[in-house]
Amino acid sequence: MIFPSEKTIEESYVPDYEKLYAQVKEDPEAFWANIAKELSWFKLWNKVIAWDYPYARWFVGGQTNIVYNALDRYQKTPIADKLAYIWEGQDGTVRKYTYRQLNEEVCRLANGLKSLGLKKGDKVSIYLPRIMEQIIAMLACAKIGLVHSVVFSGFSIEALKNRIIDAEAKTVICADGYPYKDKVIECKKNVDEAIKDLPQVEHVIIAKRAGNQITTNPGRDIWWDELITKQDTICSTEIMEATDPLFILYTSGSTGKPKGVIHSHGGYQVGTYLTLKWVFDIRSDDIWFCTADAGWITGHSYIVYGPLLNGITTFVYESVPDYPDRGKWWSLVEKYKVTKFYTAPTAIRSLMRYGDEWPKKYDLSSLKILGSVGEPINPEAWLWYYKTIGREQCPLIDTWWQTETGMFMLTPLPSSPLKPGSCNKPFFGVEADVVDANGKPVPVDTQGYLVIKTPWPSMLMDVYKNPKKYLETYFENEALNINKNNEASFSNFLYFTGDSAKKDKDGYFWIVGRNDDVIKVSGHRLGSAELESAFVAHPAVAEAAVIGKPHEIKGESIKAFVILKHGQQPTDTLKEELKKQVRTLIGPIATPDEIVFIDKLPKTRSGKIMRRVLKAQELGQPLGDTSTLEQ
Repeated sequence: MIFPSEKTIEESYVPDYEKLYAQVKEDPEAFWANIAKELSWFKLWNKVIAWDYPYARWFVGGQTNIVYNALDRYQKTPIADKLAYIWEGQDGTVRKYTYRQLNEEVCRLANGLKSLGLKKGDKVSIYLPRIMEQIIAMLACAKIGLVHSVVFSGFSIEALKNRIIDAEAKTVICADGYPYKDKVIECKKNVDEAIKDLPQVEHVIIAKRAGNQITTNPGRDIWWDELITKQDTICSTEIMEATDPLFILYTSGSTGKPKGVIHSHGGYQVGTYLTLKWVFDIRSDDIWFCTADAGWITGHSYIVYGPLLNGITTFVYESVPDYPDRGKWWSLVEKYKVTKFYTAPTAIRSLMRYGDEWPKKYDLSSLKILGSVGEPINPEAWLWYYKTIGREQCPLIDTWWQTETGMFMLTPLPSSPLKPGSCNKPFFGVEADVVDANGKPVPVDTQGYLVIKTPWPSMLMDVYKNPKKYLETYFENEALNINKNNEASFSNFLYFTGDSAKKDKDGYFWIVGRNDDVIKVSGHRLGSAELESAFVAHPAVAEAAVIGKPHEIKGESIKAFVILKHGQQPTDTLKEELKKQVRTLIGPIATPDEIVFIDKLPKTRSGKIMRRVLKAQELGQPLGDTSTLEQ
């Protein structure tokens, strides 16, 4: 166990975790109400939380807008002239925005969106790379009550199309293209292909980044610059109910198409504001560097909304950690004097491979806290990160949370004793446990299902257009054999996370991995069903199953088991075709590492593929209960 210094404990917002956790547990509603009052509300709530199984609604009757708290409230304060963002492009271009300048750009775009006829409640798909327009677009939508749906710019045409259709987006915002290492990714071309048969899309707004040649559709396509050039820098902020939707973000599930997770204005802002502030000990002079992309929940919560709600300066780098060289991130930490750094274990493992030589070239002494997100971090990578990057001086915050939770759920604080590889204990107001299939707590150091036993402010509101999926995924999951009763009290609140975990004798949680069929590659969640359907779309394939295998760098690699149609021959050429198909239909991140051709898949009598059997066989593990397998 690694203990914090006395100075760190004294300076922390929460010097004594156990004491405050116990106090909050006595009255979590009062705790969250007090935190919410640190933010601005047009109208205070009538009720902190309303529970109507399986839905929790926070700050009911309250009126607010997350953008009012992220931008508007600073405009007549000294923060207006403070840097909100420093952005550096792959080519070294630097763009800086104060809170005042960012507000003006957001207002211009918001007015532009209104001029296109968009109104409160309409959906906008944002398919932008890691450029400032991505952040501005999100804020502009939220400011006027539009619901944004950000799609990661690395997703393929088909993945983008599915998300536009499901979200019922009227407008798509994209770039002409963007540099990625030595290539230019043509995202406008992808958009054209994705929406060619979608009359629902009335406008495409194009931000200039790469300067590549594109095709425009007169009447539908509009250049970002031309849309905003005549717009006013003042735009009124829409008054939103606390429970109004802020965004839809798609996350892969174990079956069927990706789920559209909905988050609200009110509860989400309270959760992201406080967790960033306390967990990373946020101070006014911090330079915050979260290496995620806003196309994922980490970017939503901790590049866009959380940092702005705390009034700090965020640094954003457009490209990857090892381009143009393997010391790029460390050079940026030195150049901008980054104080708080938050990244994924995949990145740490890949940079660790290059040795200590690269980070030692740079002055990393500005760093005060390090963070980890996206998947469990193995102790070896944890220790390298702590010693080589943090010089054994920086608390290492390993956070566990999800798209659905919106905020950190299990996490150390700067004042916490640390165990390499553990995500520590629950945040305040969060009650977590590890249970068996009957919902009973398992013994110490025993693997079980990770569950949350109390509502929290930034929890998802629903799955878009699919309340049945919401209920069955998170509250009545088939993995748990529990009799549910629809009581008005929280006694029946049991949120199923889909992760396996253990809890040690000190109450520290250790995440083991997914207990469903979602594969996490480099921190990105990929649903087995979505991957398998990409294989089966090939005319030579009859059936396919995919599993995730432990991978030293990526967390998990993808292995596919493929049954060919009668008369088809298994060849290396066909393997390459299948890899290309998956890249095309889902994206490069989904490219399988291994493909094997087989004659039969293990299935239940009802026809469900038993991926866990495939995985156990692959990893040499016990098969477990196979009583439901067809013989």
